[in-house]
Amino acid sequence: MTSEQNTPDPITNDDAGAVLGGAQARDIAEVPAVELINTVSVHLMSAAAVKTGLAEGEDAAQLKDLDEARKLITALAGLVTAAAPEVGSTHAAPLRDGLRSLQLAFREESRIPDEPGKGPGEKWTGPVN
Repeated sequence: MTSEQNTPDPITNDDAGAVLGGAQARDIAEVPAVELINTVSVHLMSAAAVKTGLAEGEDAAQLKDLDEARKLITALAGLVTAAAPEVGSTHAAPLRDGLRSLQLAFREESRIPDEPGKGPGEKWTGPVN
């Protein structure tokens, strides 16, 4: 972010390569949309898993932050729900499964349970039991 404007800097090709996690940066114009959607979804899932407390290791408890996890899961739910018709069931099904697993894990970790339909991302997915 630029400090003067407090707005994000534009995405560069180097940034796109970093998001894709590949050894070589690729031109963003060459990357299929489904690949970008899957990559971003996996990053959101990974971050949400850590913040939900699913990380392994000594630092797992310190990394847990359900407020942050709620935001990540909600963003993931919006992305997966909106993208599913565009990417097809072959790509959407595993994303939906991962999302549901995170929603259930969040519900288990939460000290004060959300009402059905009010959990993270349930605005987009419906209640998760």
